[in-house]
Amino acid sequence: MWVSVDLCLVPVGVGVSLSPYISACKLIIERNGLDHELGPNGTAIEGEWESVFKCIKECHKEVHRLGARRIYTTLKVNSRTDRDQSFREKVPSVIAKITN
Repeated sequence: MWVSVDLCLVPVGVGVSLSPYISACKLIIERNGLDHELGPNGTAIEGEWESVFKCIKECHKEVHRLGARRIYTTLKVNSRTDRDQSFREKVPSVIAKITN
């Protein structure tokens, strides 16, 4: 099943800057070959269900390995069975309705 998620992974107790942890996760996502888009408060990722959730687990393992003893993650999951839809289609679809 194809899935699109919004992942917000927050290491707790590691200081103010989270960029070292987020960049480590971005590399993991890239290595897994998943389409993604980094945002200011999370990352959109899409792919097959098993691949996406395997990748999220790998991100957790790596962030723990980097020293975060605790991680707080929020995850929004979107799947549909009526058609294939990329997360990259959603915003332009809304904008098109506004400008028409």
